[in-house]
Amino acid sequence: MPRTIRIASVNVNGVRAAYRKGMGDWLETRGVDVLALQEVRATRADLEPLIGDGWHLVNDETTAKGRAGVAIASRLPIVESRTAFGADEFDSAGRWIEADVDVDGTPLTVASVYVHSGEADTPKQDEKWKFLDALATRLPELAERGRVVLLGDFNVGHTELDIKNWRGNRKKAGFLPGERAYFDRFFGEIGSEVTCVDGTVGTGLGWVDVGRRLSGEVEGPYSWWSNRGQAFDNDTGWRIDYHIATPLLAARASNYLIDRAASYDARWSDHAPVVADYEI
Repeated sequence: MPRTIRIASVNVNGVRAAYRKGMGDWLETRGVDVLALQEVRATRADLEPLIGDGWHLVNDETTAKGRAGVAIASRLPIVESRTAFGADEFDSAGRWIEADVDVDGTPLTVASVYVHSGEADTPKQDEKWKFLDALATRLPELAERGRVVLLGDFNVGHTELDIKNWRGNRKKAGFLPGERAYFDRFFGEIGSEVTCVDGTVGTGLGWVDVGRRLSGEVEGPYSWWSNRGQAFDNDTGWRIDYHIATPLLAARASNYLIDRAASYDARWSDHAPVVADYEI
């Protein structure tokens, strides 16, 4: 019999701070089976007691203490995990972890992803390009596994629907045409010729933006808001946190929701959790 599991992803902006502000209450009541975390900024010894009993946990810490860090917590058994990503000379520590989850005998591969924020025309952006290159290489390999979902903060708004103030951000990292072109290819029909927003032509990889498919062609819904001004109160946000799935899994997705806090003061991260159900 197929089983429906709930998968959530959130950039916690420091897991210890998030728990002090109420993340534990959210997790306790949300019915999550698999949880992907980004920007954990803590050690495993810090993370384990916060997550608590009843979870299988894998994590990858960054080489720069107090920054980045990714983790996957699962109520279901984790059979194997991997952190290798990109060329050997590229430091991706704390930004990529894959886990093979056993769902009643059916394998499900989950990845927690934290792409660099970047900064146009700087070394920070060079690192982001390297990560996106590595992602473009890894996606076809992962697709062979069948049931796969990538979760996390990708730090790119794919289309004008994904950023409230897209006109003012066209030359800024997160909405550069070159960044968005990767996503044109990721979500293009597999094997098809894709003309990207930056004018380049590439080959579609066939992955599915679950949030956009289930939300439709609407503004947002956004998952991150700047702490400046009244961005949250005015819903002037960015949709940069994704569920990216293989077609086999995306076809079985439902109940997609971004858990936007009721008020600015009620937030426990500057990102909101992104949640969806999958029939496995």
